[in-house]
Amino acid sequence: MAPAPFVRDLVPNRCEHRTSFVRRGSYYRSSDRALVQRYLCLNCRRSFSDATFSPCFNQKKRQFNVILFRLLSGGYSQRRAAFDLHLNRKTVVRTFLRLGSYAQKILVYSNTLLHRVSVMEFDDLETFEHSKCKPLSITLAVEHGSRRILGFRVAQMPAKGPLAKMAMKKYGPRKDERIVKREELFIELKDLLAPGAVIKSDKNPHYAPAVAKHFAGHIHRTFKGRRGCVVGQGELKRGGYDPLFSLNHTAAMLRANINRLFRRTWCTTKKRERLELHLALYAINHNFRLL
Repeated sequence: MAPAPFVRDLVPNRCEHRTSFVRRGSYYRSSDRALVQRYLCLNCRRSFSDATFSPCFNQKKRQFNVILFRLLSGGYSQRRAAFDLHLNRKTVVRTFLRLGSYAQKILVYSNTLLHRVSVMEFDDLETFEHSKCKPLSITLAVEHGSRRILGFRVAQMPAKGPLAKMAMKKYGPRKDERIVKREELFIELKDLLAPGAVIKSDKNPHYAPAVAKHFAGHIHRTFKGRRGCVVGQGELKRGGYDPLFSLNHTAAMLRANINRLFRRTWCTTKKRERLELHLALYAINHNFRLL
């Protein structure tokens, strides 16, 4: 069984000279009792198997990968998934980290294989890590119509409003990374847009300079933001035609399917890196299953 080409690129190669090899026995994998063929490299004399190129290499509980992928991208918390599947929470965390890191690579790679986007919508949605005094901004870009997630970036930002003074007193000054992370996302999205593509956003004054800098030759259309409705997670807009419906609907689905993004939840993000992994995990489920 030859590994898929994209798997060869994403999984570290453990033999630099694997061009000629012979069969060298087989074994039954303990996790799912599958028969795995082993090989011997004739150049470096090292052995490998069909499982070597798998992203699940050396994983002991691979039989739970699919169900955990669906649960964690369907509103479940890690603790509840461990409880319902009778697993140790550490096992769920390790599986989540493995699946999330692989999903990040697959999301970027899969978008490069699909057709180029003629209309893109982007905007920021806000959440927090550990405390509401530590807000985070998620810049999300989707394809108009299909609602395919093209990319995202998570950036820390200073607290604002009534919490600003409390946050400054308790945690000190907080760096604003929104502009930097947004430009990182735009650099990644450059090759995904068709010539003369339309880019849609609201009238945030920080958006226009970044779009002009990274998307020269494209059309940027802005629309006035509107008040959200409660039943739409605060993301869907009240009544009438919404020119950013694809984006707002996708943002509402993120809040409905990622436990740490629920409007009212105690499953808050403790580490920003884990939020990025969770977003990537959901994006794969969104692009390849839900759509």
